[in-house]
Amino acid sequence: QVRLVQSGGGSVQSGGSLKLSCAASGFTLDYYAIAWFRQAPGKEREEVSCITSADYRTTYLESVQGRFTASRDNAKHTAYLQMDSLKSEDTAMYTCAAAPGYRCEGRYDYWGQGSQVTVSA
Repeated sequence: QVRLVQSGGGSVQSGGSLKLSCAASGFTLDYYAIAWFRQAPGKEREEVSCITSADYRTTYLESVQGRFTASRDNAKHTAYLQMDSLKSEDTAMYTCAAAPGYRCEGRYDYWGQGSQVTVSA
């Protein structure tokens, strides 16, 4: 079955850390840029980070810059989002998505199932 399978997430106190994983199943992650999105209740979905396919360049939402780190291990067909110094406003459903090509733009062919991240004050 061709899909992205997420793991990680959960509940943590403010200032804590969590790591999300996004594993490709049934396809090669090498030729896809990976984006992480989040959506909180009552808010629009926003792109948190992107890691390109060829040279692993990363971009981040300004509010998470310096706290979140996106990475990938193509040999393990897996992308990661390390989240440190978490704040209550980071509480949301986080979802990874794979876009064919170099950048996180255009269509996304595959989506993860989502991981809930809850940060308590």
